Amino acid sequence: MKRIFTFIWKFIFYSVIISVLWVCLYLVINPYLTPYQVFNVFKGNGLTKDWESIDNMSPNILKAVIAAEDANFLNHKGIDWNAVEDAKKYNARNKKGRMRGASTITMQTAKNTFLWHSRNFIRKGLELYFTVLIEAIWGKKRILEVYLNVIELGEGIYGVEAASQKYFNKPALKLTKREAALIATVLPNPIKWSPSKPTAYINGRASTIQARMNQVSLKELE
Repeated sequence: MKRIFTFIWKFIFYSVIISVLWVCLYLVINPYLTPYQVFNVFKGNGLTKDWESIDNMSPNILKAVIAAEDANFLNHKGIDWNAVEDAKKYNARNKKGRMRGASTITMQTAKNTFLWHSRNFIRKGLELYFTVLIEAIWGKKRILEVYLNVIELGEGIYGVEAASQKYFNKPALKLTKREAALIATVLPNPIKWSPSKPTAYINGRASTIQARMNQVSLKELE
């Protein structure tokens, strides 16, 4: 039993050390490939990505993803507890309908950068762990920069720069408010929806996001 406990303790200790070093490395070096991207490459989905600095992206896309995915991104510490409570209440009232989540941009970044996509307690626990780490080590600007470069925006398409070139034939720096809102709209279902071929629902949702963008301030990222 002593050997088992020693092994477990060492495994946890070295896992923490490695994960902290991993996060610190990505503070100064851009992730080349994520586990999810590798998985999809082996599935035959291809890989199109073009890393771009957040300073070379239009403020419109920054505001659009915040407005669409996490309105309190610049204020919370990785987990939006108010959104968690709201989701619990909503799901309790609508048990037969679609469940509402409370995943923040930080949580999505942790999942997309370091982990695999699945629904189980182990993966969720690791997601929360990496969420705390990147909030403490990276800060908001780096979190948003990585998020905007690793999110899936079409089959085999990752990051807003690649998406902007694919759907609008222009760099992310030149995205208009409407184009940025359309890209942000498809984030929940990037394989099924397309920013360049919006349905009536996507157009309506994009208009809502575009209106919310006026309430997003980026001063804390400066």
